[in-house]
Amino acid sequence: MTEYLRRSCLEADDIAELAKRIGGSVFAPDDAGYAEAVAAFNLRSQHRPWLVVAAATTADVQAAVGFATAHGMPVGVMATGHQPFPVTEGFLLITTGALSTVEIDAERAVARVGAGARWKDVVEPAQAAGLAPLHGSAPDVGVVGFTLGGGQSPFLGRTYGWAADHVNSIEVVTADGALRRVSAECEPELFWGLRGGRSNFGVVTELEIGLFPVTSFYGGGLYYPAEDIEAVIRAYFEVVRDAPDALTCSLAVLNFPPVPEVPEPMRGKSFAHVRVTHLGSDDEAEKLILPFRDIGSAVVDTVGRHPYVEFAAVHTDPTDRFPYEEQGITVTDLPAEAIDVIVRDARRAAGSPVTALEIRHLGGALARRPGEAAPVAVREAVFSVWGVTAGPPEVVNAGMAVLDDMLRNLTPWSTGYVYTNFAGRDDRAEDVFTAADLQRLRTLKQFYDPHNLFRANNHNITPE
Repeated sequence: MTEYLRRSCLEADDIAELAKRIGGSVFAPDDAGYAEAVAAFNLRSQHRPWLVVAAATTADVQAAVGFATAHGMPVGVMATGHQPFPVTEGFLLITTGALSTVEIDAERAVARVGAGARWKDVVEPAQAAGLAPLHGSAPDVGVVGFTLGGGQSPFLGRTYGWAADHVNSIEVVTADGALRRVSAECEPELFWGLRGGRSNFGVVTELEIGLFPVTSFYGGGLYYPAEDIEAVIRAYFEVVRDAPDALTCSLAVLNFPPVPEVPEPMRGKSFAHVRVTHLGSDDEAEKLILPFRDIGSAVVDTVGRHPYVEFAAVHTDPTDRFPYEEQGITVTDLPAEAIDVIVRDARRAAGSPVTALEIRHLGGALARRPGEAAPVAVREAVFSVWGVTAGPPEVVNAGMAVLDDMLRNLTPWSTGYVYTNFAGRDDRAEDVFTAADLQRLRTLKQFYDPHNLFRANNHNITPE
């Protein structure tokens, strides 16, 4: 404790006093429970804060922010820790996992969601009311981080738009310790900035989000062997070229490790994984994906009519913690020359240290701008190309070198911006916001957080 207190300039009595005011828990680095409290889903993003406040209530968050302000400590926020931010030490980390309440208002088609809730916590009760949220591909991702990073739903996004545009109100604790409920009518500028700026302006403790009348979908996954990668990619671009907004389709080249946890047909092999979600009729969906059917029988085919609660089976994202790095790029419509580049690099990705190389079709409602649109820089993008490498450091480093080279090859067609939720560890605010939005965000930061208290564990927006 002595070395920790010396480095952090905190007094043991100060920490003890904070602990008395907290209904949750307070951990210093040498306390039992500290390691679990700071454990992120991404095992390569294990931060080393001087203090952790595991908030159990909104009042805990206010007390933690007040303590940090009084002691000149930067603040970071974490719910699940999926995104790889630069590893930081010397700050106060507020974890919000316990703030996981979910309330569904079926009459208004909205959900009130606590800061620690995950998508699986929302989808099931929403489905009981015949509704669905604009969620991501993984059930264990946090609702707040996903939504306030723009929120591109690979299921409903092309039909309804960005999740950030369908936030009705936000409860947030700002740097002065005040609890504010902001909306388009109440403190509209802060409401705008939070819907993209995430934890740069305060600790969000609750969202009210819109829900949509969807109870089933026609879709699933198609797995093709590595030798069919080129045929699958060319079929993919044929399918999405004039696709209706009701169809969402993505494609990933996957390299499965040779471990017992992977089913025998996939173990140690490479595949092209097509993910399909269609909100129309079964017959219409089959007509739209006919180019994939023409390739031949897939090794695995789960495409069919599914209840919406089975959404996680489409992408089959991992649910256990693991170490990884990710990086993405967004691109404009891809001409034949660019598709040839993707084919070449996708074949190169198969059998490489890259764990997954993914192409997502955007457009549709994602390209349409509502009145006071959230600061999402990639609305003009037609595709997102993203990759991830998982494993021990030497594998991750090798995979990221390959991935960086692949994404660089798509630079001629880049929008110049990265989708916030797919940004890598070294991406900055300038990479995820347009210049005009970033200037407006910095002015907002100057007003609500002039000392840049909220500068850890985010794409930091500095005050003007």
